[in-house]
Parts: sequence; structure tokens; C-alpha cells
Amino acid sequence: MSTPTERNRLEDAASPYLRQHADNPVNWQPWDEQALETAKEHDVPIFLSIGYSACHWCHVMADESFQDDGVAELLNEHFVPIKVDREERPDVDSIYMTVCQQVTGRGGWPLSAWLTPDGRPFYVGTYFPKEPQRGMPGFRDLLENIAHSWEVDREEMENRADQWTAAASDQLEATPSPPEGVETPGSELLESAAGTALRGVDERHGGWGSSGPKFPQPARLHLLLRAADRTGRRRYLEAAVRTLDAMAGGGLYDHVGDGFHRYCVDRDWTVPHFEKMLYDNAELTRAYLAAYQAVGDERYADVARRTLAFVERELTHEDGGFFSTLDAQSETEAGEREEGAFYVWTPDEIRDALSDLDPRDETGANLDDEPLADLVCDRYGVTSSGNFEGKTVLTISASRSDLADEYDLEPSTVDAVLEAARDRSFEAREERPRPNRDEKVLAGWNGLMIAAFAEAAIVLGDDAYAETAIGALAFVREHLWNADDGTLSRRYEDGEVGIDGYLEDYAFLARAALTCYEATGDLEHLSFALELARTIESEFWDQDPETLYFTPSSGESLVARPQELTDASTPSSTGVAVETLLALEHVADESFGDVAEAVLETHTSRVRSSPLEYTSIVLAADRLTTGSLELTVAADEVPRDWRNEIGSTFLPDRLLTRRPPTNDGLEAWLDALDLSEAPSIWDGREERDGEPTLYACRQRTCSPPSHDVGEALEWLLGDSGTD
Repeated sequence: MSTPTERNRLEDAASPYLRQHADNPVNWQPWDEQALETAKEHDVPIFLSIGYSACHWCHVMADESFQDDGVAELLNEHFVPIKVDREERPDVDSIYMTVCQQVTGRGGWPLSAWLTPDGRPFYVGTYFPKEPQRGMPGFRDLLENIAHSWEVDREEMENRADQWTAAASDQLEATPSPPEGVETPGSELLESAAGTALRGVDERHGGWGSSGPKFPQPARLHLLLRAADRTGRRRYLEAAVRTLDAMAGGGLYDHVGDGFHRYCVDRDWTVPHFEKMLYDNAELTRAYLAAYQAVGDERYADVARRTLAFVERELTHEDGGFFSTLDAQSETEAGEREEGAFYVWTPDEIRDALSDLDPRDETGANLDDEPLADLVCDRYGVTSSGNFEGKTVLTISASRSDLADEYDLEPSTVDAVLEAARDRSFEAREERPRPNRDEKVLAGWNGLMIAAFAEAAIVLGDDAYAETAIGALAFVREHLWNADDGTLSRRYEDGEVGIDGYLEDYAFLARAALTCYEATGDLEHLSFALELARTIESEFWDQDPETLYFTPSSGESLVARPQELTDASTPSSTGVAVETLLALEHVADESFGDVAEAVLETHTSRVRSSPLEYTSIVLAADRLTTGSLELTVAADEVPRDWRNEIGSTFLPDRLLTRRPPTNDGLEAWLDALDLSEAPSIWDGREERDGEPTLYACRQRTCSPPSHDVGEALEWLLGDSGTD
């Protein structure tokens, strides 16, 4: 039998993950028409391997199997091997991950799937060791068995492929009609979902689940904070705070260089999987900003500031966009790549890092070298035995007050010592071999991070964050936005652009542009949000089943057209799209609100049956019922004290807009937005008495025009019944 593919074609791929496999002896192909046609022409199965550059077990399987000449010979002779970066192609990943979860009851990466030449799956799994171990089949044996079965038992495999594809299509494409007489889901879902979240929260360690692994769940934190605000029930707030404190104090957070890792493998948030993802740091920043507003604790603002500083330092393109990930692995002193090597410490490494720090000169502390290192080790739990393969992942293991008592220091002196020690540790760590960085710029993930920076500008009152957000938005518009036809590409990497944008790209970026407008009042950002929303309606909205699909109607045809309704590592793109459309209907004479309401109605039964799975959709349904909290400022500039007051107030469904002080300037705004008439949020709301004027409204009920922001907010949060 001739080899279907003659060479490995990944050396020219834009994805850094694919290029990592360009020197494998496996004749890897990208997911493209040429590879799919090759499978059909030779009538051989496709072996599909899906992963991403920061995935630890992806690297393990590559080292064990894909670098092995014997394994490569089997793959090359009997299959068309295709590599997919799940971060580039979430549509492909969604289909085959759904099959894997249906068939095996679990999922993860690397995802390994065997497909018929036309793309229907007939065998699936995740990581396979090269040789059998612990009940798992060996990858080499598996390849031989599947190749043999394809030759002698083809009909059974085809039947299985039909059944699995039909089941995946049913799950991914289903749009059940709501029972007759059932109303669109609304705010009652908020308490239902929050109650479920509360019952599942780990009362001791925070987060969800009684064992590892534990993932950050930003949408659930927003849910609990909003439910606490709506109902006044402190248990919701306490559960959110417990989780926020545990994540920021544990190993999920990088206590030397800041930013969050992907997840922790244990119940008490000690040992993480060390990759750092742009989306986690974006969504967790927004969660800590919301907690800062809700609780007023400066610690949460500090976590947000430090996380954004990490993103600016390590994940920002020199021209403004944001890179995707930092790898979990880095080199050890022995030259081997190991997970977490960059981040873990021994007591001796702490002592070496602090050897040139004189605490008397720099902090006023009366400590010599040894007690100084001991104090830092006590603070972060660094011991000779360690908590991760003989070394220590830093966690907050002793409070500042306990350290002050133990070392006979003032609490302020302890703070100074820890900050100085942190700086020295950071400098020492910078000398270590660094984790690889995946320098893809993805439209949707950039949308999440842009929104986080813009929200920080509002909440923390720092215009520098808005400048970063605007710079990244401009980068995405320059490289990924086609203004002529109103479409987005998903990926930019080293000058190369590719892949049609998905719903998450449009929805996340539309929310980001809207937040940039709220932060700056610049009409250009609102105009861009509206353009993105119009494309969401034209390309992703299907009027027949009344739903939003994940892939555009003009995009590639796969074996199923997925929807993204549940929250996973990123928020549900459907939920974010619906909530953004509901906000934008206030400033556009278009059908955004009708589309959003219809989508919520379509999925009423499934959301009601399991609301916590659909947290972002639940938050959108709450916004539909309660309406956006409209804050309109008629002025050339929003007064600084107004911005500070609004930013520090917990207003989870806020829509902050600005309009010209008089109607003379409003006409030009409407022309710029392609609107035929002034939306209600601006109509008749002019500046009064020649002074900036604030209008606060919800559900078409408004405060009197006010020159006092505190008075307007008091009216809104008191008389409007939104406590």
C-alpha cells in the first residue's frame, strides 16, 4: 500500500503549535481541503490529533509517540494524520470533543480521533501511552488494530461512525421548541443557578468540587456576586469571596510574576497545571474587579492590577495585540523540559535570590540574611521537602500579622520586606530558561482581554488601562477586521492572517468595543460594536430554529454545525452575544433585542433544567428581565468624580453612555452610527443649566436629571427596587 501523504506539511503553518510538530517523522497535515481530499482519494481513515501549545500531555504524547519512527511508519502508511490547534479551530474541536465525551464520559487534550475519509468519527480517546499501561491500550497496538479493522470490518466502523455523528449532531445542533405557554427565562433563573452553585461550593477551600482538579469559574463568581446584590443574601457573597481568596492565595496565582495558571490538580489550590492562558487572566481580572466593587476590599483591586501588569509585560505584542499562552514546561538546569520548572523554588534558591538584599537599608527591618530568607519561606510555604516533586509552588502560607509576631516586626515592615523580597525573587527567576510563548493573536481572546483592561479603566479610574485596551482593539481592527464586508478573521501570527471568525470572536470583541466606549466615550468604539453585532445577526443567527450558531453561515461545512451554549474555559459565546445584543438594543433602532429574546426562548427548557451549566445565558436572561442599568451623561466630558463614583459602585448590568450636551451635536453622532433617529437612551436628554447632567434609568423608569452622581445612584439603587 502506498503512503497517502508524502511529507509533513506543518513547517509553513501559522500556528506555533503545529510548527512544533513540523520535525516529527509523522507526515502531519493541517486540516485543509488537500488533506481531506487525500483521505478520500486513498480511501483511508484520518487520524486526527487536536491539542494546543501549552498542553502538558500533548507534549508527552508527542515525545513518546509522534517522535517515534515505528509509530510514524504506522501512521503514515495506514492513515492521513492531521494536526489541529484547538485554539485556532474550536469548531473542529467542539465536534470531536463532544463525541469523545459522549462515548467515553470524559474529555481533554490531546484529543485523538479516528475518522472516516469524509470526517465521521469511529474511535476516540485522549492521551494514549506508546505501550499499554494502567488499563490504557498502547498507541502502537491501537494503530495496528484500527488499520486491520478498517480492512476486514469496514461496515461496522461505518455504522458506528453514522451513529456517533448523528448523536453529536443532535447534541450540538438541537434547538428544542419551548413548551407552549412557557415564558422566556428571566431573573428566576439567577437564584436557581446561584442556589445550585452554592450547594456545590467547597465550603472549606472554595471553588467547586470535593477533590481535584479545580478550575477557576469566573462566570459562577459573577453569578454569585449578582445574586448577592439582587437578593441581599450574604451566603452568595461569602461563597464568592472564599473562592476568590483561595485562588489568589494558592498556587493558581503566580506570587512572584503575577497572573493565573490554568487550573489546580488538587482540592486546596496548591499545585497548578502551569500553563498561563490569556482568557483565564482576562476573565479572572473581570471577576476580581467586580468583587472589588461589591466588597470594597483593596486586595481584589491589587490582584487585578498585578494580573494586568503581567499581561502587559509578558503577553502583549509590541504593536498592541495580546498573545495567547505561556507554556507549562521550561528547561531545567539539566537541559530537560519539565512542567513548572520556571515557577518552583527550594529554600536554598530563596536564600540565593535574597543574598544581596539588605533589609535594614531597604526596609528598615532588623533582620540578617538567614531570618530574612526564613520569613519569606514561612510566608510562601517553601520547605526542603516541597509540595511538587521536591520543590515548592509558592502559596500564601502565613499571614502578615503572624509573621509580624513571629519576627517581632511592625506589620508595615513585613509588607516592605515581602515586597522587596518579591522584587529580588522576580529578578532571580528571570535568569531561568523561560516557558515558550504561543504568539498567535486570536480575535476572541483579545476581545476578552480588551474588555478586562477597559473595565479596569472604569473601576480603578486609571486611563492607562483604557489606552492599552484601545491599542489592542486598534491592532485587531487593523489586522483581522475586513471593513468592506464586515467580517473578522480569527488569527494573526507573524504577519499571517487566517481562519474565518467564529461567534466567540464577534461576541467577545463586540463586548470589548462596547466597554471601550463606556470607558472613553469615543463613538468609534460604539460604532464598531454595532458593526460586529450586525454581522452576528447576518452570519450566526438562524431565524428558522431561532438560535445563534458557533460557525458562520458562509463558513466551512463540517459534519455538524455546533452551538456554544455552556461555559467552559471561556464564556459561552451565545451567552455573551445575547447579553451584548441586549445592551446594544438601547443605542440602535435594530432587531438586536428581538434576536436575543428569541435565542433565550429557544433554549428555555434546557437552561431551566440545568441553569448552572449555562451561567452566561442565565446572566443574559437576567439582563433581559431587569433591563440594562442605563447611565447617560450629557456633557463634553464625564467629570472625574462621577467616573470614580460610577466605577466603584457594583452595577453588573451597567450601560454607561455619553451624548453631546445639546441636540446640535447629536445629529452628527447618529450619522456616524448609521442611525435614523435618536435612541431613547439619548432622546431628550440634554445638558441642563449648562452643567454635565446625568440620567439614570432602568426599565424605562428614570431619575430626574441630576448634577449629583451620588444622588442619581442612590435613586437608582434605592427607589428602583434593585437592591
